[in-house]
Amino acid sequence: MGRAFEFRKERKFKRWGNMARVFTRLGKEITMAAKAGGTDPDNNPRLRALVHNARSENMPKDNIERAIKRAVEKDHSDYKEVVYEGYGPHGIAFLIETATDNTTRTVANIRSYFNKFGGSLGTSGSVDFMFERKCVFKIKANDINLEELELDLIDFGAEEVFADEDCIMIYGAFESYGAIQKFIEERSYEMVSGSFERIPTVELKSLNDEQRADVEKIIERFENDDDVQNVYHTMAN
Repeated sequence: MGRAFEFRKERKFKRWGNMARVFTRLGKEITMAAKAGGTDPDNNPRLRALVHNARSENMPKDNIERAIKRAVEKDHSDYKEVVYEGYGPHGIAFLIETATDNTTRTVANIRSYFNKFGGSLGTSGSVDFMFERKCVFKIKANDINLEELELDLIDFGAEEVFADEDCIMIYGAFESYGAIQKFIEERSYEMVSGSFERIPTVELKSLNDEQRADVEKIIERFENDDDVQNVYHTMAN
């Protein structure tokens, strides 16, 4: 088992607080993917994977279709992906992925959260080197031979393949996303989701209960911001 497995075991991401926020954030991703690669999922692999993600979260079909349609609406604001970096309380590094139609608002909010909880917003590159971006796919196990699957996937850029409950997790290099997705689809495996994660490359920092509570407060504040898509940090659980 490698780094991705240990990271997932160490800290499974806290799920977004309620369905409204889940659907809003998935909707933004779908809109951006449709705008970048076209509105037809059959001809847009990234969009196709995001539709799988949305369905696995029980996002209604109407919501998915509206998110795709927004990509071609002239009066709809364009979302921009912006990553913010900084340090929270007790020296915990943070990397915040956002999707925003107003970067002035977003950076002001992110800075205020850092300041309020004893941290500081950093410059580009100040934290990014502590994380490695990976593509990650989740497929239904369905009596798949794990060892054979891993051997097959090596040639497509997969780095780690392991079982997780009733599914199989596949981690690979960021640039291997397309090749791995194509392999999964050509083999007719049942995809649950396809996405990207940032895996810490540094040793996660252990904190006591009081310190952990301080960090969890700022994590919650970030996650409750409508512009924030994902929050990554270096605190160990």
